[in-house]
Amino acid sequence: MAEAATKLAVKFDKKPTSVPAAPATWTPFETLRREIDKVFESMGGGMWPFTTGRSPLLSEAFWPRVAEWPVSPAMDVAVKEKEYEITAELPGLEEKDVEVKVANGVLVIKGEKKEEKEEREKDYYLTERRFGAFARSFAMPEGVDVGRIEATFAKGLLTVRMPKTVEAQKSETKIAVKAA
Repeated sequence: MAEAATKLAVKFDKKPTSVPAAPATWTPFETLRREIDKVFESMGGGMWPFTTGRSPLLSEAFWPRVAEWPVSPAMDVAVKEKEYEITAELPGLEEKDVEVKVANGVLVIKGEKKEEKEEREKDYYLTERRFGAFARSFAMPEGVDVGRIEATFAKGLLTVRMPKTVEAQKSETKIAVKAA
């Protein structure tokens, strides 16, 4: 059964807003931890069998770390005949977790993921929490009909359509490419 796409409200701010900086993908403490582990592991395993204080089963060789939530989600930008289209992959998010805003010629897409997991068994108790937020900003090209921008969300996929004005559609000129 197909799930219908849900329309999201696009907010329009009159006041100037600053464009949030893209979060860095560098994780200094994780990198430092790996480098220190390498130093201790290079000293040999005979004298210090578990220098890192971890069991060999918990090492990264057995359980590699995989990013659960990338710093910035994948987004595709397409220029079509009558509109511009931005598609964002937002797995695990719902429409209430996503915000689309236009201010001062900038389209801002924000999202926040909050996930909590709790397991209680006879001999253990496990609690995990994951939080992550992102913001992507796009300078809107000239000729966008701002009043008709539309955002839809379905099955973890956000689609923002920015229709071109009639003048912008007519002003395009195709240029022939010649072999040199």
